[in-house]
Amino acid sequence: MKDAPDKTPDRIAGMFDAIAPRYDLLNHLLSAGIDRRWRARAIRSLQLTGHETLLDVCTGTADVALAARRGGAARVLGVDFAGAMLALGRKKVAAAEESRHIALVRGDAMRLPARDASVDAATVGFGIRNVQKPDIACEEMARVLKPGGRLAILEFGVPRMPGMRSLYLWYFNRVLPTIGRLISRHTAAYAYLPASVGTFPPPAEFVTILRQHGFSEIRAVPLTFGIVYLYMARRL
Repeated sequence: MKDAPDKTPDRIAGMFDAIAPRYDLLNHLLSAGIDRRWRARAIRSLQLTGHETLLDVCTGTADVALAARRGGAARVLGVDFAGAMLALGRKKVAAAEESRHIALVRGDAMRLPARDASVDAATVGFGIRNVQKPDIACEEMARVLKPGGRLAILEFGVPRMPGMRSLYLWYFNRVLPTIGRLISRHTAAYAYLPASVGTFPPPAEFVTILRQHGFSEIRAVPLTFGIVYLYMARRL
């Protein structure tokens, strides 16, 4: 297995702060716009009724938080440790006239700023692999979720189909870092992306981590040929 990249919180926060101005543009460009559909699918899996308080971990520029409001969450608390990302997120929330319903705060996924059993649902959109200890983040989400609360996590994967797998790995390891570097002007961030995906636990292993840290009814659903996985679970 490849050596895991350095995921100390200060380093990761600094890296995302550096690419914050181009982050949304690159997300949409490098995914050909499919990232919006992935987020919408994750929110639908929560089966929100319009009364829930939702916690969005690793909220970044608040795309998942905004999608959660559109999908029925009554209130959203977004948490991230990258200040520049949160600043952009607050502008987007204000532009969407959602400041009364979405609060973005600075915090660590391994020490969530929320009380025990205080939220009805939780989400993570492409951020769990950036946490230094994902198992602790899962434990924290279980802590703050009410019993029976739902969890939806989106994270990159690697397709299993041989032809698709080869094409994807070529794009992910060669093309994506080059485009990311040219647009963001940050070399390390888009070299980090394939490295972080390559060392993240495979789906079956991550399902086990969730099961060991307070979740049941866990499913790992491949999206877009397995480029992304949607992990769905319920708090015990």
